[in-house]
Amino acid sequence: MQTRTLGTTGPQTSALGLGCMGMSALYGDSDRSESLATVHAALDAGITLLDTGDFYGMGHNELLINEALRTAPAAAREKAQISVKFGALRTVEGGFTGYDGRPNAVKNFAAYSLQRLGTDHIDIYRIARVDPDVPIEETVGAIAELVEAGHVRHIGLSEVGAQTLRRAAAVAPISDLQIEYSLISRGIEEAILPTARELGIGITAYGVLSRGLISGHFTRDRKLAANDFRGMSPRFQGENLDRNLDLVDALRKIADQKGVSVAQTAIAWVLSRGTDIVPLVGARRRDRLTEALGALDLTLDADDLTAIEHAVPPGAAAGDRYPTEQMAHLDSEH
Repeated sequence: MQTRTLGTTGPQTSALGLGCMGMSALYGDSDRSESLATVHAALDAGITLLDTGDFYGMGHNELLINEALRTAPAAAREKAQISVKFGALRTVEGGFTGYDGRPNAVKNFAAYSLQRLGTDHIDIYRIARVDPDVPIEETVGAIAELVEAGHVRHIGLSEVGAQTLRRAAAVAPISDLQIEYSLISRGIEEAILPTARELGIGITAYGVLSRGLISGHFTRDRKLAANDFRGMSPRFQGENLDRNLDLVDALRKIADQKGVSVAQTAIAWVLSRGTDIVPLVGARRRDRLTEALGALDLTLDADDLTAIEHAVPPGAAAGDRYPTEQMAHLDSEH
């Protein structure tokens, strides 16, 4: 397995990480046994970075990772690194009601995560979205206290803008910024990515296949389950979906010429953007994981990158990446 290092102060991880959210929430029903088998297959392939959130299935995802690690070979278990997002407030019905970044809340969330995960430390800990009522300095300061106490190894951030990134980095070392980055979500390139690089902060890129939209597997006639949040995502709606899948069709021509899949091409493009970027692949099944791992063997030369940029130019995506009310919570978009 190829490795990359998250920033100047962060850990060395596998070049691809496994995003585990879909195994517990937001993409419709999932198969528990297949989810566990997929985590085991990822560890067996050399993936070390497992990404979760304490609010994914209201703790379900952390318990799933606990079970996967308990039943994995000891050597794989010892190499696993867990990245946890916290702060999202949920209702019994599954709704989101905001974010809590108060120092006491940070420590409370961490205590519950450590219990569910069955570990004595969290490798990377980050608030999922900035709490608008709490200065980022206070939230990061609380995580820094958890680091000092040995409960957390590294401090991360999620979906913050360049100025917030600077403010946070002035308080404590930041290993990485987790943020959406893909062929059709390139907003970080203007200010956020340059700032992260200036500050020595790595990027863990989620949504590299835009929630399956640019995976090459999503079709125009696909019917989404009622509990699949993509049904409310602007990029999956009506004309937006048609326009975005036209981009996928253009990308498919390039992939076919190289004898690889669309998903592998899209993941390899993110990998090509810099060795300080670690893509997170949200595979819920072993076959999708195997496909994603194939991107590590795909080298895109200058001609390939030019062709990809022509097929999917910056800003070509139709629709925002989240519904309007969720976009309002993104510090990275302000």
